[in-house]
Amino acid sequence: MIKINIKKKLNTADGEIVLEVNKEINNGDFLTLFGKSGSGKTTLLRIIAGLETPSSGEIIVDDEVWFDSAKNINLPPQKRNVGFVFQDYALFPNMSVRQNLEFALKNRNESKKVDEILEIMEITNLSSMMPHNLSGGQKQRVAVARALMSNPKMLLLDEPLSALDYIMRAKLQDELLAVHKRFNITSVLVSHDIGEVFKLSNRVFKISLGEITHEGTPTQVFANQNLSSKFKLTAEVLSIKKSDILYILELLSHNEIIKVTATKRDIDNICEGDSVLVSSKAFNPIFTKI
Repeated sequence: MIKINIKKKLNTADGEIVLEVNKEINNGDFLTLFGKSGSGKTTLLRIIAGLETPSSGEIIVDDEVWFDSAKNINLPPQKRNVGFVFQDYALFPNMSVRQNLEFALKNRNESKKVDEILEIMEITNLSSMMPHNLSGGQKQRVAVARALMSNPKMLLLDEPLSALDYIMRAKLQDELLAVHKRFNITSVLVSHDIGEVFKLSNRVFKISLGEITHEGTPTQVFANQNLSSKFKLTAEVLSIKKSDILYILELLSHNEIIKVTATKRDIDNICEGDSVLVSSKAFNPIFTKI
């Protein structure tokens, strides 16, 4: 059980806000932090890892105190049993793939573990390559592999797939989920991709201006249960194109691209990049911005 009860002032594009979180995360959860840029998602991830310090509060992981402002306890990152995968992967450019993994070993005598993780992540053939010669997907695999080298209790993922194309993102989502299950690890992901949230997470914290406004399963957080409909799906609006008097929306839903026709009134407040709930009423689509 991870208990987080912290406060920290943040300066954002919306002015000064207070990130205030008082929640528990169950061991084995795959939790997604979802919200707009500047809401405090990445800061919360970095606070858990010990890369940033809250103004006050406490963090307790399986009865071990990682942070307690009242008792002046603040474990450094290297003493917190977490693996962190950064948005830009943060691989050491002057080290090969194998050397990047060896650097993360707590015990230098455990070199066999490097071979084991390389095999699990299917990157053994990349072991001698330098990061600048790797594709985005390969860098992501290496970054996850390095994060697993210390047998972490928690895997912290700061939008690691955001720079990848849809096909590669879908493949690596499957791999992240497989890693989560294989190592029985608690995973915390920052993501803007609602399809990714539904695919990976069993729990979501929706954050707005430093406050967790909604929590629960993806369906509980995003689906509007009051809508009368014959179907519902969540999607990201990829494009909106006019065709005669109608509009054609290209949507990404659960890693599938679909097209829906709509009138101008149907999509009056919908823009490209929005996350929407699509439902139907009398065979007509209803778009609800999430």
